[in-house]
Amino acid sequence: MVMTRRAFLAGLAAAPAGLSAVPAWGKENYWREPLAAPPTDFIFGYGSLINTPSRESTGRPGMGVVPARLSPDFGLIRSWCARGGNFTALGLRPRGAGEAGASINGVVFPVDAELLPRFDRREGGYDRVAVARPLIEPLSWQGLPETGTIWAYVPKHVADAAAVPLLPDAHRPLVQSYIDLVLLGALEYGESYAAELIATTADWGAFWLNDRETARRPWVALPKAGTIDGLLRRTMPASASFPDRLFPETYTARHLSALRESPAPAR
Repeated sequence: MVMTRRAFLAGLAAAPAGLSAVPAWGKENYWREPLAAPPTDFIFGYGSLINTPSRESTGRPGMGVVPARLSPDFGLIRSWCARGGNFTALGLRPRGAGEAGASINGVVFPVDAELLPRFDRREGGYDRVAVARPLIEPLSWQGLPETGTIWAYVPKHVADAAAVPLLPDAHRPLVQSYIDLVLLGALEYGESYAAELIATTADWGAFWLNDRETARRPWVALPKAGTIDGLLRRTMPASASFPDRLFPETYTARHLSALRESPAPAR
């Protein structure tokens, strides 16, 4: 049986005195009452932290993320200048003499008191530095937090403006698996965002190892390999170094002298 609007209203009118036909509200106005205390710390990720699975492996699933861009006035540029044990990752470094500044695209996400130490441990070779609010802009309809501190990780060895950045060398090259991780994250926001990341990253060089799991048939393990390679091949400054990306055996043969002459990094 389907109750008509007229029958429903007639039923309300016939309700016994003292009984409410509509449940009483416990409280009618929750306007401006937050669900929880807002976070006070946020991280600006500009490399592997852009990648959602990578970021959530340290944090937790479902962390809110806002794509954002850091102003050239921050004074540092994104560069391949953060050496790990056997490869070189992305970092930030001061501009060299006569070197133009560049904006840096990335993502901003909240961290609580439990998560912040986890990210500090993950980024153990970096110092966490505060970013002034006027130097960062959102890239989506969702705005950035109005309160709290936004942090960025800067390699420890470039904390001094006079320090010489540690760029890729024969023992610590660019590795394609890390580049793939970063660009897969960037592609979450579209190809133009990924191209911007490549274009605003300095110090692509001759030491570039193609260490993909199936390097000669990359699409088997990485469906977006063709998209990534296309971006690298046509976007400066990476495109100038792309011909130097080598399979492991070719890399070793080309750089054998450098590998012999320089000490291997301590493990």
